Amino acid sequence: MSLSRTESDDHPGVPDYTAIQDALARCRSYRKDHGLYGIVDPALGRIMLEVGAVGAVVMPAALGKRVRTSLVESPTESRPGPIIAHPRSSRWTFLTGPTDNSYLDTVLFADLFRVCASVALPGSHVVLPSPTDENTGYRSWIAPPEHDFRRDMGEVLAAIRACASG
Repeated sequence: MSLSRTESDDHPGVPDYTAIQDALARCRSYRKDHGLYGIVDPALGRIMLEVGAVGAVVMPAALGKRVRTSLVESPTESRPGPIIAHPRSSRWTFLTGPTDNSYLDTVLFADLFRVCASVALPGSHVVLPSPTDENTGYRSWIAPPEHDFRRDMGEVLAAIRACASG
């Protein structure tokens, strides 16, 4: 009987070496190819991105589908920007340009609250899809990042308001 944690199956949540290496490789790609400067949490194997230079807006998947369609049909830009799906919670996260002071606007907060959406606060973290997440269906890209393109937060918030009212 070994007391080594590496030889025990008592810790199923601890990612294996290969999963961590895959997450590190994906994280490097996010940094180099997309300007998403995340870090890998070695305890969980998750790729964590701090909100600030990149903003995030979270909403129910049904609303997210309408918002994505609205952004794609925009006359000025047809790319929706990066969108992450969280299938188990039926939520989508839209990555945006830099966070602004939108989260301080109480009217906006009320509008978002009514539709179960929220703006991620500066300093909070968004988990980017890792190979393990995608293989298990836990987290995946609806619209993967294209280089360093992200929609302005204001555009995403305006699309949410338009879709919620219409």
